[in-house]
Amino acid sequence: MQTVADWVHHLDEFAPQSLAASWDNVGLLLGERSSPCERVMTCLTITPEVVAEAVAESVQLIVAHHPILFKGAKSLADTTTEGRLLLPLLRAGTAVYSPHTAFDNCPGGINDGLAARFGLSNVRPLRVTPSESNGTDGEGRLGELETPLSLKEFAALVKCQCQAAAVQFVGDSAKTVRIVALACGSAGVYLPDAIRANADVFVTGEARFHDFLAAEAAGISMVLPGHYPSERPGVEELAARLQSAFPTARVWASRAERDPLSTV
Repeated sequence: MQTVADWVHHLDEFAPQSLAASWDNVGLLLGERSSPCERVMTCLTITPEVVAEAVAESVQLIVAHHPILFKGAKSLADTTTEGRLLLPLLRAGTAVYSPHTAFDNCPGGINDGLAARFGLSNVRPLRVTPSESNGTDGEGRLGELETPLSLKEFAALVKCQCQAAAVQFVGDSAKTVRIVALACGSAGVYLPDAIRANADVFVTGEARFHDFLAAEAAGISMVLPGHYPSERPGVEELAARLQSAFPTARVWASRAERDPLSTV
């Protein structure tokens, strides 16, 4: 019988917590390591819909990309958002693990998945920190398209590969794109890295208005498929990876989870 500890060990080996940002809250955030664990669900975020699905399906571990208790909740009473989300999981004995930025940047993580879906070659980290002496680990990704595309064509590729309802872009739609920088989620902080790398385009889920102005001034394009579309495919790939690692268990990506943003 597998336990929560077995899954935690596997996740820690795949996406080492040492790769997480210093401000992050990763690892086992709820539950007992000794609890039996044969039913596992991945999701991007713990929401009421995800909680209801987990309880109804007797899930024993949720691997949620975005951490719970991120801002240090002072109460888990049912009068708080955190309490209303976590009390049902506590009653059901459901553990919660979050890999977050460790999963963003680990080999085979979300950013590598985006690079593969966009067909990039010569993929390497966009930002390498001083502690990563071998030069293979780091944050974000940088790579090249085998066949250059116009910005409009590349934006359409991103839309398709991220299964986004729509994408936004900054720049001349006819501009040629070959060198691509990317970072999933809300990652405008990596725009200066993309500029220094002489990327033609920077792909991230969402960014600030002033990032768009900075990109225009620097002559780099941006493509934004949305926070959810940039990360949800990685959550689905993680479910498949975990199923392969634990073939006797039942693992799936939440079927109830939805992008909170709609387009018209």
